[in-house]
Amino acid sequence: MREIKQIIIHCADTPEGRNDTAADIRRWHKARGFNDIGYHYVIDLDGTIEPGRDVSVAGAHCTGQNATSIGICYIGGKTADMKTAKDTRTEEQKAALLSLLKYLVRKYPGAKIYGHKDFAPKACPCFDAKTEYAELCE
Repeated sequence: MREIKQIIIHCADTPEGRNDTAADIRRWHKARGFNDIGYHYVIDLDGTIEPGRDVSVAGAHCTGQNATSIGICYIGGKTADMKTAKDTRTEEQKAALLSLLKYLVRKYPGAKIYGHKDFAPKACPCFDAKTEYAELCE
């Protein structure tokens, strides 16, 4: 069993409104040389939470943090024209993400919630996850 210290939220860096899935991300990651999708969970536009890489296996989503983290990715993160980073979460995605985070912090007591941008110079996940979900980790 891996020791989980971080729950890291990502965006797929895809255009607002395009309904990509975990299967699409798996295909993109494998094309980049990954052995599987890098995330443990993917949240679709309609709020469906899709499984990605098994949580018993280290992810491939945040350099230096994969061994002790769970990666969650929501579909979206860019404006429709792909020119600007944007928090494109639908209300369904926000509800699903909150539900998943509540489950994970109960399952992994002591784990803290972060956005990818807390570990890398990126806009991802296009909102301040650490602040938005701070109360879940108290």
